[in-house]
Amino acid sequence: MINNFLIISCTGKNNTIGLKTNNKFFKEKLQNNINSNNLLVSNILSFTNRHQVKLNNKYSIIVNMGPGSFSSLRISLSVAKGIQIVNGSKLYGYKSNQLPELKLENIEILIKNKQLENKLVNPIYE
Repeated sequence: MINNFLIISCTGKNNTIGLKTNNKFFKEKLQNNINSNNLLVSNILSFTNRHQVKLNNKYSIIVNMGPGSFSSLRISLSVAKGIQIVNGSKLYGYKSNQLPELKLENIEILIKNKQLENKLVNPIYE
């Protein structure tokens, strides 16, 4: 069961990260510009620090697999995979059409209905 998680939705449009910890959900919209992909790790670190969370193996990573921008998807998947390797977190993926709005209720429906993919996460490019 996925209780606490970091969700990364970076497809080139409406880039957002979210964090569920201790039954609280926080989200932050990221700037969509050329440099935003380069700042994803910094944005995640400052976001988790602000909410006093240290990512570890108790946090799952959920990442949007697209469709979307090639570079945005590759970077967000790489960052998610890096967090998984370093922390031993579980990595899950979803498609954009499964989650039209990044809200906790919508994410919990995906989790409850077992619609997240935990196999090899493959991006879908536009």
